[in-house]
Amino acid sequence: MKHFVVEIIYKAPIEKITELRPKHREFLQKGYEKGWLLVSGPQTPQIGGIVIARCESMEKISEFFSNDPYSKAGAAHYQFIEFTPVSRQSFLNDWVDGK
Repeated sequence: MKHFVVEIIYKAPIEKITELRPKHREFLQKGYEKGWLLVSGPQTPQIGGIVIARCESMEKISEFFSNDPYSKAGAAHYQFIEFTPVSRQSFLNDWVDGK
């Protein structure tokens, strides 16, 4: 598994983001169910969001997020940063190790 920080950068007014947020969170739940997502949430101030994710490839995680309601509405841009988690809390070992 590869690991990613996904930065979601809002391109639409916050009113549009607020309108789409319930569907966006429903969408993210699919990623949690697949075991791909660890945490997610909005930035402060609300200029976007951050997701910590794992997946087989950059292409696959990018494809997943292309189906996000924010993406489909043209309301956000996504930046994918691959990283190697070398230090972590021990309770994260199974997730980081792909179990």
